Amino acid sequence: MKNINKLYYLLLFTLATVFYSCQEEKYSFGEIITPTNIQITAEITGSDASNPNGDGSGEVKFTVTADNAVSYKLVYEGTDYLALSGEQTIVFSKLGLNTYTITAIASGTGGVTSSKTIQVDVLATYAPPEALIAKLYGFDPANPAALTSRTWKIQSAKPGHFGLGPVGGSVLSEWFSAAPDEKAGVGMYDDRFIFSSDGTFMHMTNGDIFGRDPLIVNDLGPNTGGNVNGADIENYVYADYSGTYSLIAPGGVETIALSGFSFIGYYTGGNHQYQIFDRNTPNEMILKTTDGNAGFDWWFILVLE
Repeated sequence: MKNINKLYYLLLFTLATVFYSCQEEKYSFGEIITPTNIQITAEITGSDASNPNGDGSGEVKFTVTADNAVSYKLVYEGTDYLALSGEQTIVFSKLGLNTYTITAIASGTGGVTSSKTIQVDVLATYAPPEALIAKLYGFDPANPAALTSRTWKIQSAKPGHFGLGPVGGSVLSEWFSAAPDEKAGVGMYDDRFIFSSDGTFMHMTNGDIFGRDPLIVNDLGPNTGGNVNGADIENYVYADYSGTYSLIAPGGVETIALSGFSFIGYYTGGNHQYQIFDRNTPNEMILKTTDGNAGFDWWFILVLE
């Protein structure tokens, strides 16, 4: 009986020690400090003394700083634009000169936040042609207010559906051109990209995506299950998501500008803007985007599903 009692008290002592240790660990994460001194600036593309509200592209680069902040995001009309480093570009496509309200949120240790709101006056003058919006999301001029959408995917059966070339190049997939179905099974061909007439963008990932290492990790978080293959991460685990898009034309080039970290085909970082290189082939579009390292232009052929 004495041995049983000793064992009982030993067990109680052990549990108490473990519990106390856990309690001690609970408070070992350091001091929680709320960010202060938030500053937010807006650089309107093309703004000068003669054009204080920009060149009509509607593009604005925001820069946020704060003391004791570990990350940032911008909020506009209910949409979050992550800006981990404090910089993010937003494209405002509403025609004319409009005033927009933007809130910057700085996050500190332990998830505490502070915010600051500014207003910016931006000029947008580009109206996409009917042929483009009819192709992209099924615009019907006979019923212009109708909510329509179209679903696109990578044209995997076609040579050059994915590739890369020099920045500013004009040859499809000049330096690397994927053969038909060459990238099967890496998390790209089963993705679907849905553009709607209300400006929403949906990316159906089917659970995983394909992207450039380390750009995808820097923006979207650590790789928790994907296969690292050279500079690529295949089958990076990522859920379906939604965002917004705008149609712009910087320098006269038709361009799809996606919000936040939204992307098409292969994650490359950068400004998340995709030039429409060619849309003359029925049910197809050729897009290209410059990666976050400004090292390559990445090419994609999309086809209607």
